[in-house]
Amino acid sequence: MNAVTKTEAQPPAVADYSASLLEVISKAARDPNVDIDKMERLLQMQERVAARDAEVAFNQALNAAQSEMGTIGANASNPQTRSRYATFDKLDRVLRPIYTAHGFSLSFDEGESPKPEHVRVLCYVSHIAGHTRTYHRDMPADGKGAKGGDVMTKTHAAGAAGSYGARYLLKGIFN
Repeated sequence: MNAVTKTEAQPPAVADYSASLLEVISKAARDPNVDIDKMERLLQMQERVAARDAEVAFNQALNAAQSEMGTIGANASNPQTRSRYATFDKLDRVLRPIYTAHGFSLSFDEGESPKPEHVRVLCYVSHIAGHTRTYHRDMPADGKGAKGGDVMTKTHAAGAAGSYGARYLLKGIFN
């Protein structure tokens, strides 16, 4: 009888490499004859390794968080488009406990959009390991309704674009 063994993917052994690199840097720092250029290159290498380690931890945590997330049902209706959707509030109530448990935090902001009459909504997704990934979405802020008529002021349009952008980003970040 054959037995099939399941092996789980193991994270790369980056901690060992980081520790040995720190040892090399530490030894070099104690040596008064070490060339300062070599020391700077070693420190730059350590920074790159630390950044890579933080990104690996970010990706592993994102994978773990997404594996706990399921479909979120619609809780609101849009009569103009005759569609149903999950509000930002519902998405946030369901997703925040999961992503924070995996060490993530989100921060929303706005940036310069290359598209005219658009608002660029930014979301910084930060992980406790030190890596931050920036997501963005350009949302129309022209004040036009579904049929092309003026339905809101530019101020209201910009606010609506920010709200819609945050909701779409939240959905997109966690798939």
